Amino acid sequence: MKKLFVLSFVFLSFLGYSQKQVFESPELASLIKEHKTVAILPFTVKITYKKQPKNFSVEGNRDQELKMSKSIQSSMYTFLLRKADSYAVNFQDVEKTNILLKKSGIADKLDEMTKDEVAKALGVDAVISGTFESEQSKSEGAAIATAVLLGGFGGKTGSGSLTMTINNGKDGEMLWRFFKTMNDNISISTDDIVESMMRKVSRNFPYLK
Repeated sequence: MKKLFVLSFVFLSFLGYSQKQVFESPELASLIKEHKTVAILPFTVKITYKKQPKNFSVEGNRDQELKMSKSIQSSMYTFLLRKADSYAVNFQDVEKTNILLKKSGIADKLDEMTKDEVAKALGVDAVISGTFESEQSKSEGAAIATAVLLGGFGGKTGSGSLTMTINNGKDGEMLWRFFKTMNDNISISTDDIVESMMRKVSRNFPYLK
């Protein structure tokens, strides 16, 4: 169990990619001009293993997915906040976002809600959401050992993908979608994941001034 909790700090890095896809709605340019406040939702995270680790716990693995979901959300908000002057919108504080989701009773039901319903509950003009999926090919012990020995990066430990979307708050329509598959290295920080991802996204990110 302890190893599973340590694994929460071992993630796939975004330093190399095999595939990139970007979708932009024909209405993107006109609609984002109306956006003033945008919320970042917790990302949906799925962690799987090619070979299940010893003492694997379904509950423990789910806990890691939930922790990473909030961690990616927080890291993305921090990244965007650092570069706030570069964007034409304000990003809602993620603590406020999560509190409003709880008060509305939808924090655990986001997959059952339309994006316009979520945006209404949060009082925002658009929502950023996403999914992060990783499949570890090494046991958690081997992955951690490799990361420690190589200063945070190892090789051939897993694969994964990330999808990030922006949905319009008024009607829930998807305005923008970014998808990337990842290489087999690992990192020890969700900040690294978001930093690397946003470097790849930067030229295509709709809210840049």
